[in-house]
Order: sequence, then structure tokens, then C-alpha cells
Amino acid sequence: MGILNTLLRAVTWWNGATLNTLLYTRRNGTKVGEDEQGNAFYKNADDSRRWVIFNGEAEASRVSPDWHGWLHHTFDTPPSDTPLAHKPWEKPHQENLTGTALAYAPAGSIRRKTPAPRSDYEAWSPE
Repeated sequence: MGILNTLLRAVTWWNGATLNTLLYTRRNGTKVGEDEQGNAFYKNADDSRRWVIFNGEAEASRVSPDWHGWLHHTFDTPPSDTPLAHKPWEKPHQENLTGTALAYAPAGSIRRKTPAPRSDYEAWSPE
């Protein structure tokens, strides 16, 4: 990890875990597993606290529904031990992209580089 990354982690909370979280995790945490994005999940000795150390930006929507259920004590066993059965029609988990460059923009949106011409209304002009 470079000096810039270390400095960013020290002064920002959204670029990974804070120093206090890392210290608490080192002293009290037991790693339970990782998800496909590289986020690491931990619990304390009596399993009363569960938390995630994000791999990159700390964004709650990056946690899949399987791990979300474990974090909130909906499931007793983590998905790394007992994966949840998924239906064939379920789409893979995707984080919330609202507010990012990857957010959905319809064809006529001004956020597109080349917006499609608007054809769903006719501009009013006074007579």
C-alpha cells in the first residue's frame, strides 16, 4: 500500500476501514469469510457483533443479500459455510449505481454523451 493510500485511509472513512475499526478487528474479530468482491466479514467471540471490512469504497449496497442476512442475524451460519439456494430467475447482486457514471440513463437523458432526439412531446409555442 502506497503512502497516498495510507494517508487517504487515515483521514477518510469511505476509503476502507478506519484505524479504530482495524484495531478492534485485530483484537476482537474472527474472520468468517469473504464475498466475491473481496469484502471481509468478521464476528466477535460471542457472536453478538458482526461487521464487514470493505475492499475499497465503504458502500452498504456492495454487500450481497446473503451476507446482509448474516450481518443482521437473520441467518446463524454465514454464506461461506452454508450458501443460500438461489432461484434460476434471480439476477446476480449489483450495487446501487445511482449518482455514479454507471447509473442508468434513458435514451433521451441529458446525461448521455449523445442523447436521442426527444419525440415524446411537442413544444408549445404561443400564437
